[in-house]
Amino acid sequence: GWQTSMKSGSLCYVLPCNSLPVQLMSQVRVYTSNGPKKDPGSEDTNVSSAEGTVPKGATGQDANSAGQKQSFLKEPIQVKVKAVLKKREYGPKYTQNNFITGVRAINEFCLKSSDLDQLRKIKRRSPHDDTETFTVYLRSDVEAKSLEVWGSPEALARERKRRKEAEIEYRENLFRNQRLLKEYKEFFGNTKPRSSTAAMFLKGPGKVVMVAICINGLNFFFKLLAWVYTGSASMFSEAIHSLADTCNQALLALGISQSARTPDPSHPYGFTNMRYIASLISGVGIFMMGAGLSWYHGIMGLLHPHPIESLLWAYCILAGSLVSEGATLLVAINEIRRSARAKGLSFYQYVVQSRDPSTNVVLLEDAAAVLSVAVAATCMGLTSLTGNTYYDSLGSLGVGTLLGTVSAFLIYTNTEALLGKSIQPEQLQRLTELLESDPVVRAIHDVKATDMGMSKVRFKAEVDFDGRVVTRSYLEKQDIEQLLQEIQQVKTLEELEAFMLKHGENIIDTLGAEVDRLEKDLKQRNPDVRHVDLEIL
Repeated sequence: GWQTSMKSGSLCYVLPCNSLPVQLMSQVRVYTSNGPKKDPGSEDTNVSSAEGTVPKGATGQDANSAGQKQSFLKEPIQVKVKAVLKKREYGPKYTQNNFITGVRAINEFCLKSSDLDQLRKIKRRSPHDDTETFTVYLRSDVEAKSLEVWGSPEALARERKRRKEAEIEYRENLFRNQRLLKEYKEFFGNTKPRSSTAAMFLKGPGKVVMVAICINGLNFFFKLLAWVYTGSASMFSEAIHSLADTCNQALLALGISQSARTPDPSHPYGFTNMRYIASLISGVGIFMMGAGLSWYHGIMGLLHPHPIESLLWAYCILAGSLVSEGATLLVAINEIRRSARAKGLSFYQYVVQSRDPSTNVVLLEDAAAVLSVAVAATCMGLTSLTGNTYYDSLGSLGVGTLLGTVSAFLIYTNTEALLGKSIQPEQLQRLTELLESDPVVRAIHDVKATDMGMSKVRFKAEVDFDGRVVTRSYLEKQDIEQLLQEIQQVKTLEELEAFMLKHGENIIDTLGAEVDRLEKDLKQRNPDVRHVDLEIL
């Protein structure tokens, strides 16, 4: 930086300096390129008169102005220079300071667990709820160790390719490997207790479904015998109805067993929606198999009527079916009442919201079965009294219409559940108020709470955190006297940068801990919330 001052008449030109503070004095030396430097006393007359005297003919105002300019030139001008930290360019080498977990180090760099024992271990805050801290490694150390083990990047690439081929071969022989894995678990023991599949069908929705399968299977067998003996279209519709119920409830049992599978990398949120998928397929099956065949048989009975044999056995079977279907219906009603009471909902709300799709299907199928038995018995009675077979065919059409209505309701409710509908506004308001009442939160935006099925909620929100509260939370855990000593020892820009980087990283860790705390509070106070995603604004 350089600076010079040139004076001409009453004007003063100052070229700014960007590096050093400069004081402008009343006397300066002017350097020219044409000759030697001049003394201050050898300056021209105009400049002297401008500095010391007022020209003749000048008014009092001009004299005052000249005096002000002269005093202005004698006052020092201080220029403050702002120290700016040089911007650092972060290249690919900086990512070598990133952390990597032991599992990733073993999988991605083809290492063994014994290879990691020699590396530097760093304790970090754990992202999982079951552990507070976990061990990570520097990525640069892992990369150097992998090159030490394999010798060159080419050898490491060949090993990765070989392991990828082995993984593909493993997937091709999936069934054999699953059997070996089961034997391995039986020998060494399971690391995590899991509920057996059989226990799922001894209580709750599983119990309701198994009872319905047994009863509907027996009903189908006896109704089929009655149809063969009497040839009644209504009895045929009832037999088809019981067969459809049995098949659909077997599908529900499959959905219940599949929904209990533990999450895997391909399905990180689990398989709870399998119940809704099974219920949706069940609704479609009722519509096509039950309602379709009933309508077909009723229409054929109207177009081509035929006499009906003795209906005594048909009435007996219908009476037994009414008792058995009613018993299954009572089991489903009691289960829904118990579940609705636990959720604080009414019976109607629990059914409409499809909180338990498997029990809903059993409830609606058995309700339709009881009504269809009544319709079939009424139409068969009119046929036996009047001798007109049209009543029996109309009964078949009525049963088909009833099944179509039930299937349409099941398809609608399960489709809504699979699309991921929002939770109730009252429940969402409680979650929002819980976050906003926390002192570390300034505001929340873009709140979404999705019902993932089976009373599992995923909550997402963008949170504006109060940096002052976060910083104070960090300072409360520090030794203030020691921190003050560290501040007093800062003398240079390099020391200031090191101080800020150290405590800045710790404050970021404190912010992460606050996010974990909020997520834990949301899950504890609202058990339905299983997954929480808080994004920092």
